Amino acid sequence: MDLDEYWAWIVLGIAVAISVALVFAARWVLKHKLAKVWSIADYLVVRTRYSGYAAGAVVGANLGMPSVSDVGWATFGTLRHAMVILMIASLTALGISLAHAVTDTILARLSHANGDADRKARRLQTQMRLLRRVVTSVIVVVAISAILFTFPQVQALGAGLLASAGIIGIVAGVAAQSTLGNLFAGLQLAFSDALRIGDVVVVEGEWGRVEELTLVNVTIKIWDERRLVVPVANFTTTSFENWTKHGTAITAKVMMPLDWEVPIAELREEAGRLITSSDNWDGRSWSCQVVDITENGEVMVRVVATAADTGAQWNIACEIREHLIGWLVEHYPQSLPRNRTEVVAAEEEFVRAAAASAALRRSERNGSGDREDAVEDA
Repeated sequence: MDLDEYWAWIVLGIAVAISVALVFAARWVLKHKLAKVWSIADYLVVRTRYSGYAAGAVVGANLGMPSVSDVGWATFGTLRHAMVILMIASLTALGISLAHAVTDTILARLSHANGDADRKARRLQTQMRLLRRVVTSVIVVVAISAILFTFPQVQALGAGLLASAGIIGIVAGVAAQSTLGNLFAGLQLAFSDALRIGDVVVVEGEWGRVEELTLVNVTIKIWDERRLVVPVANFTTTSFENWTKHGTAITAKVMMPLDWEVPIAELREEAGRLITSSDNWDGRSWSCQVVDITENGEVMVRVVATAADTGAQWNIACEIREHLIGWLVEHYPQSLPRNRTEVVAAEEEFVRAAAASAALRRSERNGSGDREDAVEDA
């Protein structure tokens, strides 16, 4: 290695070091100075933790790259090709990081304003997350394609592929039918407002909240901390319950099978006293009604009360059920459900009793003297 080549590599190292130092300084300013007045600064620092340094080092290397006369044509060609690949990869990663930082800022604002009742914020949050994934996937595919086309062999292969693009498109479409179906299903869900992050849904008999909506599946956080992962396409082909599509208000329902001796007026008064004093009642409406009589001979009493959301609905339903059971046990135990049995005489005994009754009626018409004989004959 001659002196010129030696100094060329030193210059390259110095350029990389200076670029990395500038990135470090920029991150320090963002974190300690601009973060106080610019909300996006924190997200930029977090998101560009690795991509920022990588892009800075690659840019510095390109600026300080040795010339052909310093390192020779073979080394220069290899180095230039490597720098092109690294430049595409690092700038792509940096661009994705910056885009994520911007969207993180918007999503954070939406989540602060995002209560169960804020349907618009949750819809925008869902759409932005899904679009970010779609755009990121497209950018990564384009970047990988650009890197591959820096190789002459791939360029020659690409010309041949373009000639048979129709056949390849058909084959690729058939092979990726499931993936593309999930992609379009996810976009359809997000932009039709059929499903949003944070929605309370019932899927496959499980009650939970939508935790994540991706291009492949939907993650449902079930009430007992389990996760139900469902393919996105399922939500466009099968029905599901969405309890928060048009708002979070919901009605709690308690069904109580009771005996016929239940005092309905007193039960209704006690239910009203409990519901109107409960913190889980939203003040809209409540009722206590006999809605059916079962085949087992029980009176079906339904108590309903409105609630602001699903959490309050569950709590007030449990309150009603627990309180009214205790109240009935203490004050009206005869109202609790029980099975009644009616004893019916056998057919022969019924016939004998009917004959005796008829004989008695005849004896009364014929005189009291024949009464005893009529009874004996019967």
